[in-house]
Amino acid sequence: MRILQINTVCGTGSTGRIVVDIHKSLCEKGHESIIAYGRGKCYNTINIIKIGNTLDFYIHAVKTRLFDLHGFGSRRVTESFLKKIVEINPDIIHLHNMHGYYLNIEILFRFLKSYKKPIVWTLHDCWPFTGHCAHFDYADCKKWQTHCQNCPEKRSYPKSVCFDNSYRNFEKKRTLFSNIDNLTLVTPSIWLSSLLKISFLRDYPIRVINNGIDLDIFKPRESNFRERYNLNKHFIILGVASVWNRRKGFDTFLKLSKLLSEDEKIVLVGLTKKQKKSLPVNILGIEKTNNAEQLAEIYTASDVFFNPTLEDNFPTTNLEAMACGTPVITYNTGGSPESIDENIGFIVEKEDIDDLYKKADMIKKRTKKLYWKNCLIKSKEKYDKYRMILEYASMYDAYW
Repeated sequence: MRILQINTVCGTGSTGRIVVDIHKSLCEKGHESIIAYGRGKCYNTINIIKIGNTLDFYIHAVKTRLFDLHGFGSRRVTESFLKKIVEINPDIIHLHNMHGYYLNIEILFRFLKSYKKPIVWTLHDCWPFTGHCAHFDYADCKKWQTHCQNCPEKRSYPKSVCFDNSYRNFEKKRTLFSNIDNLTLVTPSIWLSSLLKISFLRDYPIRVINNGIDLDIFKPRESNFRERYNLNKHFIILGVASVWNRRKGFDTFLKLSKLLSEDEKIVLVGLTKKQKKSLPVNILGIEKTNNAEQLAEIYTASDVFFNPTLEDNFPTTNLEAMACGTPVITYNTGGSPESIDENIGFIVEKEDIDDLYKKADMIKKRTKKLYWKNCLIKSKEKYDKYRMILEYASMYDAYW
């Protein structure tokens, strides 16, 4: 069986790691697996195709910024990529994120409609069924249920500073993404599947397959992290994101810092140099790392992981913290609460900073040890990457 996966990134970020995990497992089982990706670099992985180049990326980004035409650039790059698909002749095409300034969805999906091979599309956010944004819930926008226009999130990713083309984009996507034979949609969360069922994609079969992580990497690890940053006597509240912005809850941590006592410290991983300079003294800022082992050391050294996302699908950061034995607190937003129960942490209402701090204080008083075992058991039972891969493999086998 020959399977082609397509995603924005390869081996980095949550979606990039998921793609590589599936890829390596397929190769180990004797299948032929190929990854095509658009941005960054992919290390230590065979059978990969880089779509496009840096110049095309920036041209596509400019087209998005000025005209709100994300997904409608990269024409020549996409046409060239389609020739490679024909040469590879995959038995199954597995789509992931189609946004990210690297593909022309109009050219790609017209091709897919004529290709007549099984297609699996894992939706990691809401971009496929909106006229602009990847996330709308935290803006309390419901226009996508009828017809997008006058987008309230025009300046959120994929950002447009001039025109609002959400009406036209919605029309285009609805036409392009409809009436594709042998297409199955996958969502990592029940939350996103419930949105799909009332979107223009509702007529496709939809499966929920939770994200999984590598428990050989994300596990309790000894390190000198506390000693290195002089945190031995501190209660550490950790936050991790690949990009810190309003949706991910950067402002929440700034507000939370005002409530902390002297023996408490916030650690944020994934900040830019500019963000680090703006931090109060009781927040330790660490820049983005693609070293998963190093990240596991930080999870393990922390007392509680807090995910204040205002909207997310099924964040792997929750799973990674849990797998390292660290209890999790998250807002009751999107699919983030689906991995959390009372044995491994707390769910608090959106932007309730006072309740958040109370829950963190409860963990502080109980100590992390009371949650440690439950976190590890649940990770092994539900979120091992091999469980996720087996579910995808069963889908592939059904087509094969």
